[in-house]
Amino acid sequence: MNVSDATPPGEALGSMPYNFAVVGVQKGGTSTLAVTLNQHRLVCQAPDKERHYFDDETVDWSAPDYDRDYTAPRRAGVHRLLGDASPTYLYWPHALERMRAYKPDMPLVAVFRDPLERLFSHWVMLRSRNLAWPDWPDFLTEWPHTSLPDEVPDPAVVRTMRWRHMTGLARGFYGEQLQRGFELFDRRQWLLIELRAMLGDFSATVDRTTDFLDLPRFEQVPPLQNWHAGAEQVPGTAPTGDDLARVAEIYAKDLALFEELSGIDTSAWPTRLILDGQLDPGELAARLARKVR
Repeated sequence: MNVSDATPPGEALGSMPYNFAVVGVQKGGTSTLAVTLNQHRLVCQAPDKERHYFDDETVDWSAPDYDRDYTAPRRAGVHRLLGDASPTYLYWPHALERMRAYKPDMPLVAVFRDPLERLFSHWVMLRSRNLAWPDWPDFLTEWPHTSLPDEVPDPAVVRTMRWRHMTGLARGFYGEQLQRGFELFDRRQWLLIELRAMLGDFSATVDRTTDFLDLPRFEQVPPLQNWHAGAEQVPGTAPTGDDLARVAEIYAKDLALFEELSGIDTSAWPTRLILDGQLDPGELAARLARKVR
């Protein structure tokens, strides 16, 4: 922030509404991108990176109070944008519908990662936080979704927090998520980013994002940092080649839909390589097993 942008001591600036969102995917690089955007002099850093408003099932969605619940303190008079980087929104039932009701012209950013690698990283994150979370075999079978869920289970039957964390398979149906997203928001409101490309040329990705958000480009893009990278190793059962081959087949139809809708090149994704017979699932399993002790 420039000295001239700073708020004079004691001057109240009130609050500002959230007006753009990074909506997914979890473990796909959203933290890295969001933290970088928050360093832009025209972007207000939110109190929390993930606001988790539109996936909050305790809100009365028949009469939401946006002014009370979906604003944050303005930190400087120059601030124009305030972002909500909650990577559950893309897959969470009804989250995007709620977002459209709030702001039909909301700019949306989504970062995508190979679904098998994302799924494994999701499990590693859970295990690194608490070993009471299920081991890999149970993680695959507690909620064995074969398509994108349409509803959140009744909390009287299944705790919503449990369902939130254990729907790892569901989060990989990118095609269905984009299909739903494009039906709700104009395609021009979406910026789609691929993780490998982002890491390969971070400055270019940040420039694309600031251009998309109608922000002036950084004079110097902040250095790439891997935020929330996760533990080096976690105790548990490593994936097997059979596990990965089976999950790849579950994703096969949806991955083709994602490729068609997004235009993203997935030819280097392990899921695509396994499906095309160009990668032995056992090789990927051996690589992932290095994270498991």
